[in-house]
Amino acid sequence: MASGASRLPSGLEVAGLLRLVEAGGGNAVVLRKGDPDRGDLVLMIASRGQHVACLERILSLDGEYEWRRAGLPKSAGSVEISQFLEKRARFDEDFWAIELDIADPQRFIAELGLTG
Repeated sequence: MASGASRLPSGLEVAGLLRLVEAGGGNAVVLRKGDPDRGDLVLMIASRGQHVACLERILSLDGEYEWRRAGLPKSAGSVEISQFLEKRARFDEDFWAIELDIADPQRFIAELGLTG
């Protein structure tokens, strides 16, 4: 478990994401508070209130964390997002859900290591 020991606690990583987005002029809101040490992260990326992408941080086969797109289509509305989060909570009580409303979501997604 090479990276697990060096990974920041989830609560600290969330705080860093909130500050990063707010420093860039965006808005960040914790939709669901998870386990402060080990909770998975789910990001709801929006631009001007319109959902753009849902990303989740997963542990890859090589023991490193990476971001991948999850479940929701680009055109998802608030009802679909709520249902997605409720379903996810039934299987993982420890996860965090954060909504990030940012001006340039594609750049932010690319900086996480994703494209498109």
